[in-house]
Amino acid sequence: MTVLVIENCENVTLGLLGQALEQAGIPIDLRVMAKGAELPSDISVFQGLVVLGGLQHARADEEFPFLKDVCNTILTFHNADKPVMGICLGSQLIARTFGAENILGNPVEAGWLPLQLSAEGRNDPVMSAVAEDDTIFILHTDTYGLPEGATHLASSHMTPNQAFKVGRATYACQFHFECSVDQVNHWNGCFHGPINELVPHWKEILEEQGPTLGPRADVLGLEISRRWIALL
Repeated sequence: MTVLVIENCENVTLGLLGQALEQAGIPIDLRVMAKGAELPSDISVFQGLVVLGGLQHARADEEFPFLKDVCNTILTFHNADKPVMGICLGSQLIARTFGAENILGNPVEAGWLPLQLSAEGRNDPVMSAVAEDDTIFILHTDTYGLPEGATHLASSHMTPNQAFKVGRATYACQFHFECSVDQVNHWNGCFHGPINELVPHWKEILEEQGPTLGPRADVLGLEISRRWIALL
């Protein structure tokens, strides 16, 4: 059992989802697109697909031509009924793959913030891990509409579509459940300039929310990861 992992941007990694895969004894095949990796044409050896986030937007084909290939790979796994998880940019690429609008340049949404589950989300085998008073790390401007026929799972105060799924197990999560407090701090170093430009109050978020809300969000992120892995 192997999971294909598409890394769209260096330093935007599996995080807690990687920990959960390792704990489950499931190997990964990592393709780092920024380093010119190619995507497989034969997916028979893979049981699932993870598409990670990135700084680029989901329609930036001219600068990042591999995005079309990522969308094709998403569709191939979906059509084979193999579980897919798209996170942040990955979720936006799932929305694109299934014909939804990509909404670019919205006001930034950042911090450890609450999610509101839909009725379907509360009954979903993965998203039902989220309790009413839970918070999760969110950092984005771009978002998307809901693909036709998709199941809406979660929203936030600013973003109507924080999570959805298509079919049995193609999941799109705009929020960063994979992102631990440690990983957020790592991003603060790697992407310090872009994040502070995007989020003027970033320092306050990191210092005030990270220590208080982050540890519980880490536990939740691992649980979401384990529930998705159970679908493989």
